[in-house]
Amino acid sequence: MSLRYLLLLLLALPLRPARAQTPTDTTRAVALPEATVTGYGQQLPLRRTAAAIGVIDALIIEQFNPAALTQAVNTLPGVRLEERATASYRLSIRGSTLRSPFGVRNVKVYYNGIPFTEASGSTPLNLLDPALIGRLEVLKGPAGSVYGAGTGGVALFGTPEVAAGTSRVAAGVAVGSYGLRRSTVTAETGSATSSVRAQYAHQELDGYREQSALRRDVFALDVRSVASPKTTLAAHLLYTDINYQLPGGLTRAQFAANPRQARPGTATAPGTVAQRASYASRYGLLGLTHEYRFTDQLELQTTLYGSGTAIRTPFLVDYERNTALGLGGRTALSYRTSLAGRVLRLQGGGEYQGSFADARSYQNNRGSVGALRYNDEITTSTGFAFAQADYSLPADFLLTVAASYNRLRYRIARVSNAATQPDAYQFSRGFRPEVSPRIALLKELSPTLSAYANLSTGFSPPTIEEIRPSDASLNRELQAERGTSYEVGVRGSAFANRLRYELNAFDFRLRETVVSSTTDQGVVVFRNTGRTTQRGLEAAVSGWLWRQRRVMSVTYRDPTKKMPRQEETGLRAWGSYAYNNFRFGSYTAGGQDLRGNRLTGTTPHTFSAGLDFSERLGFYFSPNLSHQARVVLTDANTERVPGYWVFGARGGWRRTLASHLETNLYAGIDNATDRNYSLGNDLNAFGKRYFQPAPGRSWYTGAQLGWRW
Repeated sequence: MSLRYLLLLLLALPLRPARAQTPTDTTRAVALPEATVTGYGQQLPLRRTAAAIGVIDALIIEQFNPAALTQAVNTLPGVRLEERATASYRLSIRGSTLRSPFGVRNVKVYYNGIPFTEASGSTPLNLLDPALIGRLEVLKGPAGSVYGAGTGGVALFGTPEVAAGTSRVAAGVAVGSYGLRRSTVTAETGSATSSVRAQYAHQELDGYREQSALRRDVFALDVRSVASPKTTLAAHLLYTDINYQLPGGLTRAQFAANPRQARPGTATAPGTVAQRASYASRYGLLGLTHEYRFTDQLELQTTLYGSGTAIRTPFLVDYERNTALGLGGRTALSYRTSLAGRVLRLQGGGEYQGSFADARSYQNNRGSVGALRYNDEITTSTGFAFAQADYSLPADFLLTVAASYNRLRYRIARVSNAATQPDAYQFSRGFRPEVSPRIALLKELSPTLSAYANLSTGFSPPTIEEIRPSDASLNRELQAERGTSYEVGVRGSAFANRLRYELNAFDFRLRETVVSSTTDQGVVVFRNTGRTTQRGLEAAVSGWLWRQRRVMSVTYRDPTKKMPRQEETGLRAWGSYAYNNFRFGSYTAGGQDLRGNRLTGTTPHTFSAGLDFSERLGFYFSPNLSHQARVVLTDANTERVPGYWVFGARGGWRRTLASHLETNLYAGIDNATDRNYSLGNDLNAFGKRYFQPAPGRSWYTGAQLGWRW
């Protein structure tokens, strides 16, 4: 049975007699099994959110290697974060890496509520350090009703919050295999009305492969102040200086012979070592947020931001030097009232982003700038308006209706072309306005169990990098993707909240799907297919096998003030699984009918699981495993990379001494069985250079000391 018909099943659930309610956000006096999530802007418990949303926080991130977010993010079913090269990330939500050979596309990303995805459509996820992340929410599937253009999903990154009435300084160091050297420094202070948090992170890595070294420096500053009983102000500053090498893809034979080598050269073309292929970027972001509460029911939140980027990237053929400026803002008006004695939440607003880039391409003379190939000036503007209503219906139903209206325009001016000056041009393109609706219905079956169904649509126009690849061509015919998603799911808890679980199924129909391929020069180019069908099942479960609770006292700056804090220790097990049946629909390439083939770069099964053990003396241990089934590497499905199992663990001792001194000593191992596998494969690659080898067995150890008062 198609999921579009399952969407109606909730309406057939038996109704219970309505009970008297008051217009408040909580209709049951029970402990909530999940924390509050931002979601689609509702600020509701996860149990009452009618969508598939994955959440990780700092406690989960700290179970894995501190040098990368990859393993922590991959604990979420249906979500895959891959490293093609050191710090060269791409993020997949339900198969969205089809058009993401590098970077992050088709997924909208926010940083502390600031649009982090550029106006051009790409997201430089490598600019974020794991130490900066206190929380991540991932909305799976189209979320255009509130977050604008996109068919893959939305990722909401947030920095750690500062506890009121405390001050803290901390420093940490870590070392590990393949030349890992890492250090962090944090200082923060908070009161009932304000908080300041500053953090610096430095990381260096020699790399598992030849030509894969990394250096990254990140500084973040977060300031928040309650200026008056109705006004809250916040400022977020992010600066990143990153430089990492690009080893390139290998053929199957090269991968089997020596997975640590970089892409070798040939008699007619040098390899990545000779050309010193690398990526260097300096990036700055400043965002300001203003919240004003007119009444307890009416609130306006406005965010403005500006960003600047300077990129220097020698590839195999060309040397790119790009400078870009971006600005934008987002505003949302929220209103809560009562209609027929039941809670009604309304919100509406808009978002705008604009950018200007001076993009220059030179010949790459072994890592040095050669003759100018061309110089483009690129102007991008995009924006949308949205509205959403959430209404509590009788019999514990919650209805959500939302939509957005989206606009996008590019302008590319080739101001110089060294080879053929008459070919200089101006190209302008606007995509017709799109309305992206969403409707969702949630049913609370009991205080600990809810079921939901939703129907959502989205569209995703091509990015500047897709319209204008680095071979100086212009893809004038590339069209925007458009898709519709049908989804049903359940989530809940059992055994006095010792066990939590969620299960969802989806059917996503995508038109004009964008896929990628790689030329003989390593240039990634894009084209539209006809249609694709992406059906899947996602499940997650976690539960305490043994648990103890104790109440601790934390001393703040005022020596007479203490606040109790509850700490849980014991043994917890967790696991997540995703089944993907992603297929091409009508699609012909190279004279072949590819209908029914598995989508390139996708896998039918992913699985991750682990244990989290801790005890009262402060010792902890977190073993984990992950599995990915085979991945098809070509649209014709003629080439595949084998599946793999990877095992790892992290353990240590974490304790607060004398109520002030925070200590954390740890060590860990990744890929304990030293499995050779490829992660972040190149799709439809010329010369069959599909493979990007992942690191072999590696270890790390570190320490963190902090003083809180």
